[in-house]
Amino acid sequence: MPWEDRPEGCKNVMWRYSGNPIIGRDALSTSNSIFNSAVVPYGDGYAGVFRCDDTNRRMRLHVGFSKDGVNWDIEEEDIKLVGGDEEVGKWVYGYDPRVTWIEDRFYVTWCNGYHGPTIGCAWTDDFKTFHQLENAFLPFNRNGVMFPRKINGNFAMVSRPSDNGHTPFGDIFYSESPDMKFWGRHRHVMSPAAFEVSAWQCLKIGAGPIPIETSEGWLMIYHGVLQSANGYVYSFGSALLDLEEPWKVIARSGPYLIAPREIYELAGDVPNVTFPCAALHDPATRRIAVYYGCADTVTSIAFGYIDEIVEFTKKTSIV
Repeated sequence: MPWEDRPEGCKNVMWRYSGNPIIGRDALSTSNSIFNSAVVPYGDGYAGVFRCDDTNRRMRLHVGFSKDGVNWDIEEEDIKLVGGDEEVGKWVYGYDPRVTWIEDRFYVTWCNGYHGPTIGCAWTDDFKTFHQLENAFLPFNRNGVMFPRKINGNFAMVSRPSDNGHTPFGDIFYSESPDMKFWGRHRHVMSPAAFEVSAWQCLKIGAGPIPIETSEGWLMIYHGVLQSANGYVYSFGSALLDLEEPWKVIARSGPYLIAPREIYELAGDVPNVTFPCAALHDPATRRIAVYYGCADTVTSIAFGYIDEIVEFTKKTSIV
């Protein structure tokens, strides 16, 4: 997996790759921006589903492959879904995908246009054919992130009910499904923090990469938003959720892990955004590489150690 050692003198829990951004906005002949995308191990390398907004400013999903997780070959043609019910199968828009392997196939979720944003679902076993399933929820919803194994015998997902605009609110909720068609057992996970407690996450929050199972609980990297005098600021932090009842929060970081600081995070189509959507991790070395969108324009990586992030989350917890 991609890796770069912590820079000398750096005391941060996570640190940026020196080669950021790893994917520029014009990696495709028609792309305006490539960001907020999902990657997973696949074959002898990696595969990904990438958000590629084109120069019509249409939001599309494209497949990409990489040998090292840094240098990506993203296909020019966007994904064509098959098998979906005609009512939900007509493409309107799609963005901010996540991908995870569960049992015998990869499941993809994304923000899907159907009378407003909701959570689209599909599966693939070869990153060539994507079989569309039913939308998970009614509009309006974003940030649908599945757990990498069944919980209580059911598929499990966290999401963030929203509105049809830029959503000046947002809590994280948990849901289960026996069949990827009907979703229920909805449970509240957590709300934005109070401004005076943790301002970077005081307006709205949403899950990021697929949660990672640890002995301390599910490690969930999530984004939070501050409404500043200069508009929204997107940062990301971490939480630990109970392994069998993930709506129960064990710990939640008060400080952020990464916030907009570098020029590629501060300047772009939407300034001041660091938005995590995927993570690769190595159980042997406990390393983690988080892929995050920068300023809604390009894609970067931040590194860390799972155990250090877990300890940081517990030590700085606001719950």
